[in-house]
Amino acid sequence: MSRKKKRKKGFKKLKAKTFNKKKLKNSIITILYEDPGKSVNYKQVSNWLYIKDMETRKLVNVVLQELHDDGYLEQISRGKYKLKAKSGTVVGVVDMQPQGFAYVNSEEIERPILISSRNLRHAMEGDKVTVRLFARRKKHDLEGEIVEIIERAKSVFVGTVQISRNFAFLIPAGKAGFDIFIPLEKLNGAKNGQKAIAEINEWPTNAKNPFGEIKEVLGDAGDNETEMHAILAEFELPYRFPTRVERAAEKISLEIPKEEIKRRRDMRNVTTFTIDPHDAKDFDDALSIQKMDNGHWEIGIHIADVTHYVTPNTLIEEEAQNRATSVYLVDRVVPMLPERLSNGVCSLRPNEDKLCFSAVFQITDEAEIVKEWFGKTIIHSNRRFTYEEAQEIIETGKGDLSSEMLKFDELAKKLRDKRFQDGSIAFERVEIKFDIDEKGKPLSVYFKESKDSNKLIEEFMLLANKRVAEFVGKAAKGRTPKTFVYRIHDQPDPDKLSDFNSFIQRFGYGIQLSTSKAISSSLNNLLDNVKGKKEQNLVETLAIRTMAKAAYSTRNIGHYGLSFEYYSHFTSPIRRYPDMMVHRLLEKYLNRGRSANEQKYESMCKHSSEMETRAANAERASIKYKQVEFMQEHIGKIYPGVISGVTDWGIYVELESKIEGMVPIRELDDDFYIFDEKNYSLVGRHSNNIYQLGDEVKVRIWRTNLEKKQLDFQLVTAE
Repeated sequence: MSRKKKRKKGFKKLKAKTFNKKKLKNSIITILYEDPGKSVNYKQVSNWLYIKDMETRKLVNVVLQELHDDGYLEQISRGKYKLKAKSGTVVGVVDMQPQGFAYVNSEEIERPILISSRNLRHAMEGDKVTVRLFARRKKHDLEGEIVEIIERAKSVFVGTVQISRNFAFLIPAGKAGFDIFIPLEKLNGAKNGQKAIAEINEWPTNAKNPFGEIKEVLGDAGDNETEMHAILAEFELPYRFPTRVERAAEKISLEIPKEEIKRRRDMRNVTTFTIDPHDAKDFDDALSIQKMDNGHWEIGIHIADVTHYVTPNTLIEEEAQNRATSVYLVDRVVPMLPERLSNGVCSLRPNEDKLCFSAVFQITDEAEIVKEWFGKTIIHSNRRFTYEEAQEIIETGKGDLSSEMLKFDELAKKLRDKRFQDGSIAFERVEIKFDIDEKGKPLSVYFKESKDSNKLIEEFMLLANKRVAEFVGKAAKGRTPKTFVYRIHDQPDPDKLSDFNSFIQRFGYGIQLSTSKAISSSLNNLLDNVKGKKEQNLVETLAIRTMAKAAYSTRNIGHYGLSFEYYSHFTSPIRRYPDMMVHRLLEKYLNRGRSANEQKYESMCKHSSEMETRAANAERASIKYKQVEFMQEHIGKIYPGVISGVTDWGIYVELESKIEGMVPIRELDDDFYIFDEKNYSLVGRHSNNIYQLGDEVKVRIWRTNLEKKQLDFQLVTAE
């Protein structure tokens, strides 16, 4: 009895109004550390954490499964788990810092663990490691040493070759924290200053540097092709297809057999068109529309039937699964599928019969869904519109298929209004684009904003993705749900939201934190209120940072940002492998097939999420490279900016062009500045001078470093 009371007393400290996955994982592990031999199920955990709503109780079940997958828990029986035996250590992932030390982030404890450079034991960025914790010397510090490297994140690195008389090094790009020693006989033709890919093949215990060899020479530093290939290599992304994959793609015929047409719903006589960027070649979605006798509208959302052509256990399938996504750099697309498929066979080009997987809806004039149908079709696109052409029709009411375009726009706006009323959050970030010459040199920077034509396509793609996910997910009510691939988005971290709310109060704003609905509603009001104001980009950026990252999973927890209980990715199989998985599963279940293997699909979901993150990081790196390259022509010029980030090594300033650079803290020589993490500021010890997030400043472009994709500023103070 006393033991039970003691546990309950301890658990009261964990009581919280809202939980997301990260908070739940920390809380569950904290509970189990108090009684390591105890086995629990999701109902017991929910009761201990005072969780009563079904949505969060479902999340508890998902978190228990993930902690089991990640090796923190062992499963005693179906749905019942206990903590794996521990011995004063925790498992986490290495996050290298520019100064040479690292943090290890672990699901087992909330705060990151500081690892000094001497205690890294050759661990590298992204490695999964075991850490032994030291006794705390300060109240808020957690420090430890790495005792085991469980899994290497990578062994292949891209960088710049430096050759001396007797040996050479590869200086890796990114956050490696070391140089790779290359014996001269293993240079494989690399020359001094060139970009190359090296593989580590040995790291002796007492050696400061790992030993490796050059696997591929990329070319001369500064050359656009070399640099873009180097960025892809840095994130272990391919930039060419194996010859055998290209050959396999070339064998796929453009002709559609008559027998295949007979198996499908023929929609070639329905008005159909595509809307895409002006430079797009891979058209993977089309819209069709026709008025029905009952006054409703039949709206077809037609998606390229990639899985008809790319079948399991083939070379093209294997390559697509490994790539998992197309990669979009500033000057190119690295497609997931060979060009023969992405731009030819599968692309919904105008005036050609094409095979599709379609979602067809009966919709009223008030955008209410009356009926839905999912299945295989054949279509014939009447017209290819660019976003600019579609926008002109929406604005003027004139042009090809204007009545159809205007009806789509009208319905899209009603769908959008309803979505926001239901709690979707209206994040709309401006895209940075470059005008680039034939050699890849950036000539100017401009912004791409989302207009009605973009939002039209977005809204109908969201509709298809949502209804496909509901069709599979909701059909399972009262029964074990069938395995499916969902696009999930966790709730924001309550602590981050609270800090964000405190910060925006200095601008006179605030958000409600009482419920999920209140958070999303007040966030929308905030985003609306900051439009056109100088703090808009700062507030939007910080708001996005409070959000969790979306991911793929067979374990549905809903999509917080969209406020959808069920959501998937069905609409872009030419450029996303999860959409191919969704097509296969949907076809299987439409044909009354049994549930697919969850473990197999969950593994593919994790891989797809990881590759999506790599692709996004590569895109950001290419943008940063072009920004630095562009600013080389502007050294010495003075620009107004806003402080967009504050760290203990400097302040980041964003210019009106959205280009960001850093003022190193060592250049603030008028005082000794201390980093105030809670208030996003640097504070002068003697002068009490403050540089805070959101402050307007003037900066001089000081120096550029293309190698590190780094732009340094100097503060310009009033004389």
